[in-house]
Amino acid sequence: MSSRLILATRNQGKILELRRILDQLSDGAIELVSVDQYPDIPDVDETGLTFEENSLLKARAICKATGLPSLADDSGLCVDALGGAPGIFSARYAGTHGDDEANLNKVLEQLKNMTDENRRAHFTCVTALVMPDGQEVTEEGLFHGHITHAPMGENGFGYDPIFIPTGSTVTSAQMSAEEKDLVSHRGKSLRAIAPQVIALMKGLG
Repeated sequence: MSSRLILATRNQGKILELRRILDQLSDGAIELVSVDQYPDIPDVDETGLTFEENSLLKARAICKATGLPSLADDSGLCVDALGGAPGIFSARYAGTHGDDEANLNKVLEQLKNMTDENRRAHFTCVTALVMPDGQEVTEEGLFHGHITHAPMGENGFGYDPIFIPTGSTVTSAQMSAEEKDLVSHRGKSLRAIAPQVIALMKGLG
């Protein structure tokens, strides 16, 4: 089969996580290629109003540009007390795209007078697969927990240092990669979509 699958992201943290999970689920049968290997492809503007819309925008654009199956995700932190913010703006919440420290510090500042019971939050991830023949699949994963009062942990990326999953006593940045994959929004979304990815990729052969 045509085993090359483009990961439609330049976020190195996401690339590592996507590769780690998909390699395991596909037994290494799919060659995972970062969009970084196609430097002439411009970044895709995330103009959608939902995680699903943005993931499909990215996957469609990269599939069209490369002619290859494309997998994209859009994910973010949704804080109840902030009306679901930062949501789809998670990566640029403080103004500069990808400034993880500034983003999480903004959330902490906005919640500084909130009690623990008012710091509930969840991560959402929607993964989209777009095939060259136009077939599209999306799957959603949720990761519930609450926001800490200060960052803790060195692993992961994004808001991981300020997010304690439900039932845990440590942040997702204090978890090992394997522990996080089992419970995270991205892990759930990828495990849900993986069988369809593998089936559709085999259909190209």
